[in-house]
Amino acid sequence: MAETIPGERVDPFGRSGVPGPARAQRTGRAGGESPLRRALLSVVRGPVLAVGSLVCSTVLFLLSLVGLVLIPLGMGVFLTPPVQRALRGYANGRRRLALRWGGVPIAEPYRRWPRDLRNGPVGQVERCVLLLRDPATWRDLLWLPVDVVGGFVTALLPPLLPVNFQLTRALLAPTREALLAERVERLYASRHDAVDSSASELRRIERDLHDGAQARLVAMGMSLGTIEALVEKDPARAKELIAQARRNSAEALTELRDLVRGIHPPVLAERGLPDAVRALALRMPVPVEVDVELSGRYPEPVESAAYFAVCEVLTNAAKHARARTVWLDVRGARTDEGDMLRIAVTDDGRGGADLTAGSGMAGIERRLGQFDGILAVSSPPGGPTLVTMEIPASVLPAPGT
Repeated sequence: MAETIPGERVDPFGRSGVPGPARAQRTGRAGGESPLRRALLSVVRGPVLAVGSLVCSTVLFLLSLVGLVLIPLGMGVFLTPPVQRALRGYANGRRRLALRWGGVPIAEPYRRWPRDLRNGPVGQVERCVLLLRDPATWRDLLWLPVDVVGGFVTALLPPLLPVNFQLTRALLAPTREALLAERVERLYASRHDAVDSSASELRRIERDLHDGAQARLVAMGMSLGTIEALVEKDPARAKELIAQARRNSAEALTELRDLVRGIHPPVLAERGLPDAVRALALRMPVPVEVDVELSGRYPEPVESAAYFAVCEVLTNAAKHARARTVWLDVRGARTDEGDMLRIAVTDDGRGGADLTAGSGMAGIERRLGQFDGILAVSSPPGGPTLVTMEIPASVLPAPGT
């Protein structure tokens, strides 16, 4: 399963970050357990977690200290990155356990990493420096000795197991400063992408006008000049040119309509997102089953972003996935983080969608990122492919209210 979100966290080892609080809450299973079942499971889970905490946290803490001590000698530069890789994997595993066993969501606090990190000794030095500059690295190190003592005791006693999860969240969750810094970084990146997208869209419109409708209108003007000269000398030829000019005008009008539809479809402005995606589905070369449940209109920029994102995903399914059927589900949802416009597109194609290949998915990601939206893709080889998009947005009040 591959996932990507605007501002996706990527560590120096190329792995995507664990889901944030919103998606973590939706995948938690502790909330569905009865109190009796949870108590009985705590008797088994607690000792297992206690032993794991004691052994893993002790070993990782000692290895981390050795790596840090050896950095001035040069050897620590090569030891610290793999040790921190193991530590982050262990910490992420504990985050998942806190969610699964205790219903406590813990987001990943690690900073976003560059995608162009080099290999070899130079790359190891870069990774080590980035790790040491990340405050989350030091919070992980602080958590290890606390987990050895406090985590061991609270896990060993079943009634205190919820305290273990809260202790883990207190030390492994992002700080307020980290959340604000990530927010600022994501806003900066999304606004930068918005400017680039706007400039690219303007160039596309100019190119389409120049190569399409403008060229046809110029040709039609030349034909009318020729017709004016031939109308008395060669009426038959003038009639042929009039018919050609009529065809050129019809084609120019069609291209202008297509251009307007590409900027902002009239059906979207007049009838809203539900009818717009239904009309879009009818134009697809593969059957698309549409299910829309929206209680009203959303802000125009949100509807536009959602419409063009759906258009891109459906086009990819038709062109590249070799799908026989596509299912489109659009609905509003209310979460702990606020109202969401949630869109899911599923196809029965060959799967294996690669988010890094081509610019289609990257364009969707940039488009959604302008609204702090997310894009998630599950596409195992052989299919099916599920594309989920979420945009934080609320339904507009009805006119006159």
